[in-house]
Amino acid sequence: MSSSWWLLPLGLVGGVLLLWAALVVALWVVKPDDISVRDAAGLLPDLVRLLKRLAADPSMPRRIRIELALLLGYLALPIDLIPDFIPVVGYADDAIIVAIVLRSVTRTAGAAVLTRHWPGTTQGLRAVRLLCRLPDTD
Repeated sequence: MSSSWWLLPLGLVGGVLLLWAALVVALWVVKPDDISVRDAAGLLPDLVRLLKRLAADPSMPRRIRIELALLLGYLALPIDLIPDFIPVVGYADDAIIVAIVLRSVTRTAGAAVLTRHWPGTTQGLRAVRLLCRLPDTD
């Protein structure tokens, strides 16, 4: 029994790696095909301002503001779910997670909230709607 003490840590590490692999596959499956990761990364400054504006909007439900604050915290962390040096998916995880949260926001608050708080260009807003798989009109 004492010689197999390493089985528990090995099992935990194996379980975490398995969950991580499942997350990578899930993120790859939900990735929109119509927009490139490079295009999504170019929207980052406007997206961060949008997220800050949405999180600060007192008319937004508390749950949504908490989701947005957690997302901003995740984006500020230097550690990602998928390291950035992994081709394609490395940078895509941030864009995909932002898209998932923005879809959740628009399901609750409506798609018009994006238009009201969007700080960038009309083309940028169209790209965000495409990334989030939202209709192009309000």
